[in-house]
Amino acid sequence: MGPLGQYMKDAHGYFTFPKLEGEIGTRMKFRGREVLVWSLNNYLGLANHPDVRKTDAEAAANYGMAYPMGARMMSGQTSKHEELENHLAEFVNKEDAFLLNYGYQGMVSIIDSLVGRNDVIVYDSESHACILDGLRLHIGKRFVYPHNDIENLKKQLERATRLAAKNNGGILVITEGVFGMSGDLGKLDEIVKLKEQYPFRLLVDDAHGFGTMGETGMGVGEHLGVHDDIDIFFGTFAKAMAGIGAFVASNEMVTNYLRYNMRSQTFAKSLPMPMVIGALKRLELLRTKPELRKQLWKIVNALQSGLKEKGFNLGNTESPVTPIFLPGSVPEGTNMTMDLRENYNIFCSLVAYPVVPKNVLLLRLIPTAVHTMEDVEETIEAFSEVQVKLKAGKYIAEKITSV
Repeated sequence: MGPLGQYMKDAHGYFTFPKLEGEIGTRMKFRGREVLVWSLNNYLGLANHPDVRKTDAEAAANYGMAYPMGARMMSGQTSKHEELENHLAEFVNKEDAFLLNYGYQGMVSIIDSLVGRNDVIVYDSESHACILDGLRLHIGKRFVYPHNDIENLKKQLERATRLAAKNNGGILVITEGVFGMSGDLGKLDEIVKLKEQYPFRLLVDDAHGFGTMGETGMGVGEHLGVHDDIDIFFGTFAKAMAGIGAFVASNEMVTNYLRYNMRSQTFAKSLPMPMVIGALKRLELLRTKPELRKQLWKIVNALQSGLKEKGFNLGNTESPVTPIFLPGSVPEGTNMTMDLRENYNIFCSLVAYPVVPKNVLLLRLIPTAVHTMEDVEETIEAFSEVQVKLKAGKYIAEKITSV
């Protein structure tokens, strides 16, 4: 069954594959009861923004979900797809952008397309699963460096440089802007400086940073002042834009190469028109409503500072992603999570081994612009009470909670 599937019998429908029902928002229904939700990547609150809902509905009524038919290279191209790409490229200050159907699938295919057998990949050890799956398709060499360890990255680049020179290949360094579990940032500024010593291109997955980080929401590169030095920038619509789809942006040569060589796009149906028009509206709001990002950070700062004042370990997060690290076994974690949901009406995601080390529990909270200060206060109070119970051994059990 695999490391997670071993819990399927007891966990399915509650801890795994839970159903949140009703209108997307901070309060939703879980098993018939209203809960305060901290598990949705709806950073700017666009999922139920009235302008977004109106645009989505009108686009679906005008075009249906089938148009355009076929892959873009053959029969699925439209002026709206091109318009979205142009706006994305302009927003992230790159020469060109290529629209992708999905983020996960897109990143896998980007890596597969960019490198050949003579090229070397160097990547961060805590890279997202989509990056790791893309690496599996690479038939050449790849070297990993411990998370954000720049000194070790130098060592891997030394190895990569020798090997690439020997084989007449290139080097691709891959990291993330915001690491989605821990919330800390990739050291993009320090990585960029290494370009003075080593010949590599930099690919950054900024799924969680796009729309949330930087003065304009461009991402972590803007936040750290090195966005122009990112060679290939990847963003997704599934987080700040609350939609479906993604994009990759680079100079015109690289983007066109991807446009004609990404198998996941060449052999897949074009993104449906309502999703494209909806993405245009979401991008417009992201660009023209900075108050949404300011409100997000007001909630982020209040939640994170309040939890830290109560003694919670939030790791090294510098982003809206708010991890709470606690000592405990998987059974303790399920008991604690059930207590939060059933007795405090708070829904957040529990992450346990093998995603994090044994005897470590991670409760991952995602603040949004539509949360309120009352939501924050309620949550901090509940977590404070739950922490006391955890330390007192109230959740100790031999097996996970059966639901």
